[in-house]
Amino acid sequence: MKKTPKTTALAIHPDQRLDALADSIVQVVREARASVAKHVNTAMVSAYWLIGRHIVEFEQGGNARAQYGSGLLTNFSHVLSLKLGRGFSRPNLNNMRKFYLAYPNCQNVSDKLNWSQICELITVSDPLERSFYEKECVREGWDVLALRRQMDSGLFLRLAASRDKEGILELARQGVIVRQPEDIVKDTYTLEFLGLPETERYSESDLEQRLMDNLQTFLLELGKGFAFVGRQYPITVNNVHYRVDLVFYHRILKCFVLIDLKKNSVKHEDIGQMNMYMGYFAKEESAPDDNPPVGIILSRHKDELLVEYATYGMDANLFVSKYELYLPNRDELLKLVNGILAGG
Repeated sequence: MKKTPKTTALAIHPDQRLDALADSIVQVVREARASVAKHVNTAMVSAYWLIGRHIVEFEQGGNARAQYGSGLLTNFSHVLSLKLGRGFSRPNLNNMRKFYLAYPNCQNVSDKLNWSQICELITVSDPLERSFYEKECVREGWDVLALRRQMDSGLFLRLAASRDKEGILELARQGVIVRQPEDIVKDTYTLEFLGLPETERYSESDLEQRLMDNLQTFLLELGKGFAFVGRQYPITVNNVHYRVDLVFYHRILKCFVLIDLKKNSVKHEDIGQMNMYMGYFAKEESAPDDNPPVGIILSRHKDELLVEYATYGMDANLFVSKYELYLPNRDELLKLVNGILAGG
């Protein structure tokens, strides 16, 4: 009996030239898709701004308010939904209206931000604060969740509270500009994302582990330019072994950033130890073209007077900051910032 030959799968032999050609085509297609998505976003955002303008102009014309009252957007939503389908609910129309009122020039954001980001930004009533978040969102590439988290944590107000009037205005105009070590250090870090209790029932190792488990959010809280290097970084001096809790490298300042975690108040010996860590990294770890390292002791409580005395004459790149396990009181921060602006 004659055997039927078995069919074999078509063998595909690797060809480096074909692979390179395919990679080039893939890149072209991806860039084209990204360009289309960007143009679609720009067109839709511009359209929503125009809709907002039409609504505002209609409200301002004649007796529209008297005739429709507060039901204008509800009625308008029903009409548009019948004509155009979904996407024109009353809340969405209200966002389009607020978008037009908040941004007289649509081009400032239409090609930089998507609609979800814009809907977050227009909830900020203060123009200075909104300008800051807009600049940072564009520069840092925050998605809507990152933007919301920074707004909820009062990032602008926390940064502004440590500046004078001109510093606050510059922050609003340009966002965070990193020129020196002071620009990358906050007086207070908000770590509400860790989910730790506000009581003392956690250890420093618990704090460190939670930070590692939420490293992406922690990097967001640290700010721009931080790259994670390692945890419990070992160093040895005269056969005595030490470990730095967290080590980062700052891409903009070109230096190591050392972070030591303290569950309670910082003590003078903690400051001396951090100064030693910084000296070690300056001599043993930094590259020839690196700048001097920055040290941050992150503690639950901070005795300002003790820190002032303990750091006297020490490296100016050594900072002691606090951390909070809950979102800051926005009203108190706003009152403080407004006081600085009024008194400037």
